[in-house]
Amino acid sequence: MFLENTVNSNEQFGWIEVICGSMFSGKTEELIRRLKRAQFAKQKIEIFKPAIDLRYDDELVTSHDQNQIPSTPVPAAANIPILADGCDVVGIDEAQFFDDEIIKVCNDLANRGIRVIVAGLDMDFQGNPFGPMPALMATAEYVTKVHAICTRTGNLANHSFRTSENESIVLLGEKEDYEPLSRNAFLKAINKQQKKKNDSSS
Repeated sequence: MFLENTVNSNEQFGWIEVICGSMFSGKTEELIRRLKRAQFAKQKIEIFKPAIDLRYDDELVTSHDQNQIPSTPVPAAANIPILADGCDVVGIDEAQFFDDEIIKVCNDLANRGIRVIVAGLDMDFQGNPFGPMPALMATAEYVTKVHAICTRTGNLANHSFRTSENESIVLLGEKEDYEPLSRNAFLKAINKQQKKKNDSSS
């Protein structure tokens, strides 16, 4: 359960919120919603994203529904603490693409009294835990798992199935590269893909 109020208002402390899920599940949408609420409350916010993410705009975090909020692209997690100085709330999008330093950065920021909101894919296209996300989820006070709708079954989707043949773990893509699938649909699609590979190599 996600709560935004604290019990002891005399204690100044920060915390980490992780928003995770598959492609097209609304992670960035939820990140932007929380940040805009903080902004409306006149809290000082700063948003960061990996510099490699240039899908929509160099300096905007953009959801698939085209909701946007200004952001600062950074090449590495180590750049964030200096740029976040004096902030009340820090947002980080596409956290799975950052190096493992992002785990320490988020915890250090929270220890400084900053509310840290992180969004990212919890699994890669092979269904394995993605980069620093498992550790971020473990150290976070709040974890929200959002779901897409499976394009094949209509059930909740928690997998990002890659439809293209590119096998690189990091592939920034859209609907032409990924499809949200349920566990069962993902398993069938992976098996079919593997059979096709085996047939073509024999």
